Amino acid sequence: MKLIVQIPCFNEEETVALTVANIPRQIPGVDVVEILVIDDGSRDRTVQAAREAGVDHIVRNKRNVGLARSFRIGLDTCLKLGADIIVNTDGDNQYEGADIPKLIAPILAGAADMVVGDRQTQSLDHFTPVKKYLQWLGSGVVRRLAGVWVPDTVSGFRAFDRDAAIRINVVSSFSYTIETVIQAGKRQLAVTSVPIRTNITTRESRLFKSVPHFIQNSLGTMVRMYSMYQPLRVFFFMGTFLVFLGVLPILRFLYFYAMSDGAGHLQSLLLGSVLILMGFMAYLAGLVADLISFNRQLIEMALERIRRMELAQCDPARQQADCDPLDKDV
Repeated sequence: MKLIVQIPCFNEEETVALTVANIPRQIPGVDVVEILVIDDGSRDRTVQAAREAGVDHIVRNKRNVGLARSFRIGLDTCLKLGADIIVNTDGDNQYEGADIPKLIAPILAGAADMVVGDRQTQSLDHFTPVKKYLQWLGSGVVRRLAGVWVPDTVSGFRAFDRDAAIRINVVSSFSYTIETVIQAGKRQLAVTSVPIRTNITTRESRLFKSVPHFIQNSLGTMVRMYSMYQPLRVFFFMGTFLVFLGVLPILRFLYFYAMSDGAGHLQSLLLGSVLILMGFMAYLAGLVADLISFNRQLIEMALERIRRMELAQCDPARQQADCDPLDKDV
């Protein structure tokens, strides 16, 4: 059983060594524990600090491509290195590395494909009341969309078994947290959560510039991902809403028409007709999107098969040059 802990980093020279030091190298039920750092185009000494800390593998992005893409690169690299379990943590030492055994316990027990660490944000002192409320509200919406119970859906401390890592396809450029939870729920993966500890905050988040920016990007990710898997439902509600709005001015026109005053309210009839037409167009768009969704599922199945065939050829024991991503620039 091989576990690889991946750490996406961007200018983390001050904290990456501490993050690595807190990761246990001996875990019951695991034969090998390795550490992978994904350097996302850092301009400081992150790579040198990671090497000095004793990480096993380093992948370097030639330029900053963002957290979501770095996470995806990390998953692919861990799979090529033969990982049976992949744990993702942050380079700022936000999460307590000693909780990794607790995090992977449901996977080792065969009870889960994906485990998300619950920071229990309502009890965190450095979270403002507004941030706590937004986290609670956002996690509730994601749980509703995904159909899985995860109290802290934006927690970056999470574990995947090999099969889940192969089946997850991160397409967002903002963050992988919400997307992977929704994907896991829609792809019928077994998802659970365990309480974990956090360390003292070392810096402000670099993922978003402000709370409104975070909300905007998170909502965009939610809508995009849910629409990918439930397009007919999304467009049905959209079309129904437009039809409802269209009926109101038409009823207004009919009322005045019955009162022999319809000639002065033709604008209501026109507006209502346009809205109802837009509603029916949304219905048709939903049907088309639903067919595209089925085609996307076939593509995902083909991609999964291709991944499995590629990984079958990339046996780490043979140490093939094209499969070993150590210190590789991407």
